[in-house]
Amino acid sequence: MVLATCARLTAAVRLSSREIPFAFRSLATATVASSNHESSSKHETQRRNASSRKMSGWQIHSYGSPEEEIQFNEGIKMPILKSPTQLLVKVKASSVNPIDVAMINGYGASVLNAMRCKDGGIEFPLILGRDFCGEIVQKGLGISSRELEVGDEVWGVVPVHLQGCHAEYVAVEKYCLFKKPADLNKIDASAVLYAGLTAWSGLYITGHLGDLLGAISPVGGGAGKKVLVLGATGGVGTLVVQMLLAERVEVFATCAPDAIQMVRNLGVDAVLDYTDPSHVQNLASVGRFDIVLDCAGKGSDYANEVPWKFDQYITFNSPVLKNIDADGFAAGMIQNATSLVRNNMASLGAQKGLVKWGYFVPAPQGIAYLQRLVEKGKLLPVVEKVFPYANMPEAYERVAQKHLRGKIVIDYE
Repeated sequence: MVLATCARLTAAVRLSSREIPFAFRSLATATVASSNHESSSKHETQRRNASSRKMSGWQIHSYGSPEEEIQFNEGIKMPILKSPTQLLVKVKASSVNPIDVAMINGYGASVLNAMRCKDGGIEFPLILGRDFCGEIVQKGLGISSRELEVGDEVWGVVPVHLQGCHAEYVAVEKYCLFKKPADLNKIDASAVLYAGLTAWSGLYITGHLGDLLGAISPVGGGAGKKVLVLGATGGVGTLVVQMLLAERVEVFATCAPDAIQMVRNLGVDAVLDYTDPSHVQNLASVGRFDIVLDCAGKGSDYANEVPWKFDQYITFNSPVLKNIDADGFAAGMIQNATSLVRNNMASLGAQKGLVKWGYFVPAPQGIAYLQRLVEKGKLLPVVEKVFPYANMPEAYERVAQKHLRGKIVIDYE
């Protein structure tokens, strides 16, 4: 009898889910469904609450000049998380970049607004601001605690077609931010990523300085190469020379006479005054450069105005968006292709190298690369001035005046 009882118990243990009585299956299903419904209702309530909360921020409502268009608003709806891989960050500091001033003037409006509307956004009102430092206050369900957690201090960057970080809160995708390097304060951390990723992409994606591995990973590369940096005093220039020196690249740089000592303090020995006409011939005598990197806004035509020999001339002053704004997408792209072909034919005909355009690229391997240099003590931003949050228009005006010595930063606290 005991054996029979044990056999029946063993058989019961081995029952599959299909053999569980219907009443018990229904109860289990109902319990799970109830739990899922409660969870869904909870998240829907949180979403509605978040969408009803307000924040302050600086917006533009039309294109024009910074002093006329940038306006403070305390009644802006806080961003809500639209995907499981987004995070909401309370901004503690951010920087003002030349792209912000250019976008107020309408730069790239045709393309950027088309991208913005495709993602469910609107053209106006528009919050600008590309890089920031802050604290995570909410995260999507697709982000594990091993990656990022609420309360973590982070630094991040916002793609140019999205609502920016010149407000109390910003929502960004996970790939756009990392934990803030412990050695950087919030001011320095907010001054690196937009300019740093522009410099990184120019060197490693457009310029192939580290071959394929340098473009797809944070390893860098380029030891033994020779690079000339035009305009080494702005946000991009001050970071790019530090990146090159960290990679043991031979660096030459140009700047205004009053900034020569500042660039030398960054570690560059060969610094030339661009206002002295003799600098052109002095650089020509150096020999062939692997890359001439234009951080001074000289543009593509400048590659053929100087006698320097190079394998690649890379400028961040691309005409792509300007031509599309002026002539429409089709005619603008034809104009872009014509311009690039003309510049390259002239350059190659003069036994120089390729003329290319460089761009900001919000790549996670680029952020990881910059983070690695910061943590090794090889990279530190130059900050010209810090403005309080209430004085945002003054910060924009300073950037609009050009001839920056590093970055302009906004302190939110």
